[in-house]
Amino acid sequence: MLLGTALLGAGLLATSAQAACSNNLLIDNYSKYSSNANSLGAYTSDDGSCTTLKADTANKKITFKANANCYFYTTFPDPCEKASTDGYNGLTFSVKAPASGSSLRVEIQTSTTCSATAAAKSYYFTVSGLTGNTQTVTIPFSQWAGANAASVKSFVFEEFSNTSGTWEIGQTSLVCGSSSGGSSSIIVTSTTKSSSVPVSSSTQTSSSSLPSGQTSSSKTSSSQSGSSSSNSSSAPGSSTLSTVVRSSTTSRVSVAPAATTSASSGTCTDLLIDDWSSQSRLTFLFYNAMLQPSSDDGTMTSVVVANNHVTLTKKDAASYFYSMLGCTSATNKYGGIGLTIKAAAGTTLQIELQTSASCDGSSNPTSNVLSSTDLGWTFSDTEKYYTIPFSKFAGLDTGHVTAIVFSNLNKVVNFGPLAFYCGTTGSAYPVPSSSQPAVPTSTVPATTGPNAFVIDAFANADSNALGFYHGGDDATTYKISGGKITFTMKGNSDLSWYTQVSGSCSDFTANDNGYLHIAYTGSAAFSVALQQHNPTCNENIAPYPQTWDDVEAGRYSNSAKTDIYIPMTHFNIDKKKTIGFSFKGFYTSATTTVSKVELVKTVPSGFLVPSKLDTAPLVFACTRPNSFAFAIDDGDPALAQQVLQAVNAANIKVTFFTVGAALLDTSNNLSNVYTEMLGRGHQIAYHSYTHPPMEGLPDYAAIDSELTQDIAAVKKTLNTQSKYFRPPFGTEGARVRERLASVIPGSKFVEWSVDVEDYLWALSTTPEKQLDAFKRDIGKGGNLVVMHYLYPTTVQYLPQFIALAKATGKQLMRVDQCMQDPDAPPL
Repeated sequence: MLLGTALLGAGLLATSAQAACSNNLLIDNYSKYSSNANSLGAYTSDDGSCTTLKADTANKKITFKANANCYFYTTFPDPCEKASTDGYNGLTFSVKAPASGSSLRVEIQTSTTCSATAAAKSYYFTVSGLTGNTQTVTIPFSQWAGANAASVKSFVFEEFSNTSGTWEIGQTSLVCGSSSGGSSSIIVTSTTKSSSVPVSSSTQTSSSSLPSGQTSSSKTSSSQSGSSSSNSSSAPGSSTLSTVVRSSTTSRVSVAPAATTSASSGTCTDLLIDDWSSQSRLTFLFYNAMLQPSSDDGTMTSVVVANNHVTLTKKDAASYFYSMLGCTSATNKYGGIGLTIKAAAGTTLQIELQTSASCDGSSNPTSNVLSSTDLGWTFSDTEKYYTIPFSKFAGLDTGHVTAIVFSNLNKVVNFGPLAFYCGTTGSAYPVPSSSQPAVPTSTVPATTGPNAFVIDAFANADSNALGFYHGGDDATTYKISGGKITFTMKGNSDLSWYTQVSGSCSDFTANDNGYLHIAYTGSAAFSVALQQHNPTCNENIAPYPQTWDDVEAGRYSNSAKTDIYIPMTHFNIDKKKTIGFSFKGFYTSATTTVSKVELVKTVPSGFLVPSKLDTAPLVFACTRPNSFAFAIDDGDPALAQQVLQAVNAANIKVTFFTVGAALLDTSNNLSNVYTEMLGRGHQIAYHSYTHPPMEGLPDYAAIDSELTQDIAAVKKTLNTQSKYFRPPFGTEGARVRERLASVIPGSKFVEWSVDVEDYLWALSTTPEKQLDAFKRDIGKGGNLVVMHYLYPTTVQYLPQFIALAKATGKQLMRVDQCMQDPDAPPL
């Protein structure tokens, strides 16, 4: 399934049930302050309580001197802001205090219901430990214990501790859960070494209100009763924030850890934090090798994983990257953390270790900061091993190490594997080795076919030598010129290019003893497919095409890498319904130039024809007559119960495709969710370990790793197994189908013929288009669904999807049942 940016940003297991917003909501940049209006057009003022308060519109801030009674407030348009309902989860603003150690209090006023007459209650949060520099403060709504974030009336800034200097407050915004880059809970602490930011909160039980409209009124205050609020931990992809105090020069990140990790007794073994084995694990699921949260929160220009290394390219001075450590106990075991780094001469960066005495998220972490210069690091554009000795950090609590943060990068850096090292000296963690699986190298005798004709010589832009269509998914990735076509797919394995041998169905069975010949130069790292039409040869009936079979182009190339000869018998489809060929699954960034595609009778003398490798059957539709199956990919565990309620109410069984790494993460409850699903008779199947576009992976070993680790995770957590696999993003090619057939004999490669297009519409202003997409595809005869329970709107529409499917008169069932699998439970 080619998922949209919103899904990638949220992460596969986004836990925010409110996802209506897509960006932070600007409350005020003070451009309208002269008329007592904020950026939302609602009332804002200090009621004359502060000294010489002025709006600096150019720099988007207000400046003032505080006194004992100074306060400043900003309101929302009547009747309220339904913040949490709209997907917002906190308040963010910048502040510059007059001096280090200053503090202020932030009040939120909420009501029980969002009506104009509902009385508001006040709740308080104190931000202390300010440095005197410009800092960004982000306060999750959870810190105002008892506040109703679904009905926010106003915010008030007050109780300024310093009354001698000038305060600055920058623009204020509500934090959108889906714009947080799919990060985990965040804490960015002060830049003071070996210090933490104290926080306090209190709840006011009496009602108060702020003026709205154009009427100025003094803020009502009353006594407060103490109340505590603890930071909550969240899984990767969560939009739940922990308290954030972010310096404008040095960002800090942390997550309330979910578990304590310690080295085993006896002989010490280095503890891997991240081997950078998977781009998707790091930047889609936001996990490190410990299955702990890791991310740049979108602050970097790029985070690129390749060859067990990660390259970080900063966006600006606020860029950072963190990796959570699960509250590791390193005392008397690990002497520090080490990694290899390749960076240009003159590179500098900052390293922060965070610790937390509680290890349960109930207290803010302590930040311990050193620079690369402090550690004696120098760089020369060669890869070297560097250590971060715990002994360098005065007073470090080595019994509760929760996070490592890299920030203040001035140049691009490339990190090798990151690990705790034993004792007082370390050595580079060995890059995990992987052996390529054995692939048959046998050959078969050459045959001679009856026909020879040119299919494509690239003389025309839109048609081939047979007069039929040729073209691709993305016109920017290929160019036809001078009787050749050059592909520059840049490693995008999801894109294809087609050249047809028929305008509908063509009977190609007579050519079985012949060969497809492709004259080429450049890379042969792609797949070649032969496509089969549906039974009625009607492109308006779903699915279209019905299926296809792939082979690896490189296996059929001559040693000179100029010619590819593929036996037509190696395409296992119904050739009476042939549509044409496609080039697809390009898995390197190298270019490929093709000058001719033709059918030839036999191969040149001396060419060794390789044996056919089995490929898992590619299915887009149920084969059982009058059947229909919902095949649902991973989503938000918080929405899983709604999914179960919908399918139980409809008295149907469905299939869930699950990602292994997320299943092993105990913090998200996903294993319990799927255990319940299994218990209710639903099918669990595979969806890879870290959700990469698998045909784009570099080699067989990487593909096998995704398959075998997913299989192991499902077996470990659910004690079940499956023969069914759905590829992440729907990306398909010869290599992943070959490896699936080898790893799971008798397996099925499951795509879809009904797409609700939740990745396009669920977070849009027109989520009802998901229903339109569903109706469109079932109207064409589609009977195998793809959807996710990532979004509330998709889950809300599920009962309607089911009702529409039942209205077709088809029987709803699991995927294995609709495929007439003899091992499936009886209907």
